[in-house]
Amino acid sequence: MTTADQIPELPSIDRPNVLSGLMTKRSEIAGLVEGLQDRLREALINLDHIDQTILLFDPEADLTEVKAKPLPPRHVAFKGQVTRSILHMLRTTGDALDSKAITLRLMAERELNAADVRLLKTIQKRVGAALRNLRDRELLVSRQGEKGLLLWSLRATNAE
Repeated sequence: MTTADQIPELPSIDRPNVLSGLMTKRSEIAGLVEGLQDRLREALINLDHIDQTILLFDPEADLTEVKAKPLPPRHVAFKGQVTRSILHMLRTTGDALDSKAITLRLMAERELNAADVRLLKTIQKRVGAALRNLRDRELLVSRQGEKGLLLWSLRATNAE
């Protein structure tokens, strides 16, 4: 008895919506794969150009000793980027915002997936640390808001 004989035959039911959805999803993933292959091809060409340039300056260079530098996760920000984003956000809105709203706006601004719970928690911690740092530097003030969350706003200056 072969494996095909062991699998019961499913009734043939017409499901055009399911098939259409699967075909669309397959098309999206195939396009993503093609795009990634193009980027990989471009990166390999760039790597080859760099290798050739190194060999121009040092023909005896052993390029196998050069270790690959891992890419940081996409959610890693440059130094000060979160702080700058928070200050810009508070300046443009003119309203006090809670840390959750700031976190969600920051994630949207950086095109991060807010449905990813682990990533959301990570970004919330970074936003919280940046907010406390800005308050300690007397750039922001916080006050108790509704729902138990602190509301953050820019500190009023004497020049106003």
